[in-house]
Amino acid sequence: MTDQLPPQPTTPPPPAEPPTVPALPSPAKRPVRPLTAGLLGLAIGAAIVGAAWAVTAENGPGDPGTFTLEGTFELTEGATSDDNGGCMGTGGYDDIREGTGVTVYGAGGDVIATGAIQNPDFSGLTCTFDVKVEDVPKGEKFYKVEVSHRGTLQLTAQEAQSGQFAGSLG
Repeated sequence: MTDQLPPQPTTPPPPAEPPTVPALPSPAKRPVRPLTAGLLGLAIGAAIVGAAWAVTAENGPGDPGTFTLEGTFELTEGATSDDNGGCMGTGGYDDIREGTGVTVYGAGGDVIATGAIQNPDFSGLTCTFDVKVEDVPKGEKFYKVEVSHRGTLQLTAQEAQSGQFAGSLG
């Protein structure tokens, strides 16, 4: 052994492998704020409800599955003018006035639509009303129409759909 040390290198030798850089932590996801979540939920809910209404909506006036029955109804006896320039029935006909119910029955005798007489017009001794019943389902072989409780008048499907109802009483 010698008492001399070998010469020492001035720089340390490079490592066999490059040093590894520790991975940076992934940025944390920002939590959804309650107001944002509520508005998003409200918008999604409204869209779902709107879609459900559109899919399940019933037929309305003018829809392909229904029609509006139109025509006239005349009271030829017991008619008198009222204070509003219209007219109404008197005596045994006092149930005939603006707003009196109109019932439409299907071929099977079931009630399929209701409406009312309206727009009374008094001329001479006759009181004439418009008949308008919306949402009458198509597809019946014939229709029966009744004003108040005065009995039914039968119409073919073509007559009912083309506005040919004409009834009279008195």
